Order: sequence, then structure tokens, then C-alpha cells
Amino acid sequence: MRSGGRRGVRSWFLPSAPRVLELLVDQGERTVAGMEAFERWAAGEPAAGAEVRAAEHAADDLRRAATAALRRAFVTPVEPEDLFSLSERLDRVMNQAKDLVREAEVLDMAPDEPIAQMAKCALNGVRCLVRSFPLMERDAEGATAAADEAIRNQRAIEHVYRDAMAGLVVSSDPGLVAGKRELYRRCARIGDAIEHVADRVWYAVVKLG
Repeated sequence: MRSGGRRGVRSWFLPSAPRVLELLVDQGERTVAGMEAFERWAAGEPAAGAEVRAAEHAADDLRRAATAALRRAFVTPVEPEDLFSLSERLDRVMNQAKDLVREAEVLDMAPDEPIAQMAKCALNGVRCLVRSFPLMERDAEGATAAADEAIRNQRAIEHVYRDAMAGLVVSSDPGLVAGKRELYRRCARIGDAIEHVADRVWYAVVKLG
């Protein structure tokens, strides 16, 4: 009886911490699923656009769950501000992909080969980011190596973007040029969002020492 009372007092003063890092990983895995759909859409599967939108909504729900868990957490494996920032920045990646699909549909413009290439790099970059998350608390070198790999994919997006924009110069259709330029720029923004997540992984790991 007394022992049970002590456990009650202990649990009152030391509440169990929500598994906030796992929730971030859950959001990341849903984002990977969304980016896989994005890659299929960019490769010529229009129906996958609906999957991108569904994944974005699901990832939003998981981000809200992670934010709520942070408010309840007594102790977290990574600084709360870093977990919050990682979740927020990852959300921007998925939002950018969803917005690109929506813009293409509004313009009635199918994705082309440069967009397909950039989508593949974006998917690879997000996979690297999600791989880095659970490593932050136990394997700093592994986490930062995965973040560096994500940045290399962002650089690959930049390379395709520059070549694609240069290729538009030879087009004689102003409407086509304007539409493709907008879609290419949106692809580049996805790459920038990936880099921002990777930068925060590095920052979080450095603070852990």
C-alpha cells in the first residue's frame, strides 16, 4: 500500500514524457509518403496529386500532435525549440509540394522531365532528413551525415533548376515559359525548404554537444 503511494507521489512530480521525437519521426514518415506520391505525380501519374494533398493533411495532423506533446513534455531528448522548428520546417516541404501540384492543375500544365528530376531529388532529400531525426540523440555523426546528404539533394535540385530555366530561353511560347518558370521556381523552393530542415538538424546536434 505504502509502496503504491510512493509510486503515486513519484508519478505526480515526474510525469512520463511524451515520445516527442517519435512523433516527429511519424510526421517525417508521412511526409516521405507524400513526397513519394509527389514523385509519381511528377513522373506522369496525375491521380497521385490527390495523394499528395491527403498526405499533406495527415502530416498537418501529426505536426499538431507533436506540438501538443511538446507542451506536455517534462523532458525531451532534443531541445523543445529544435523539435518545434524541425516539425515546422518539415511541414513547409510538404506544403510546397502540395502547392506545386495545385498550381500545375490551375495552369493545366503537366509536369515535365526537369520537374520529375527535381521531385526525385526532393524525395531522396526528405528520406535523408527523416533518417537523421532518430539519430540526433544517440549518433551525432550519423545525424549530420544524413543532413548533409539531404543538402546534396537540394544542390542537385538547384542544378536541374538552373538548366531548366536556361532551356526556357529558346521557347517561343510566352504562356508556356511563364507557366514552366513558376513551376520550376516552386520546385526550387522545395529544395530550399529541405535545406532549412537540414540546417536545423545540424544546429540541434551541435547544441546537444
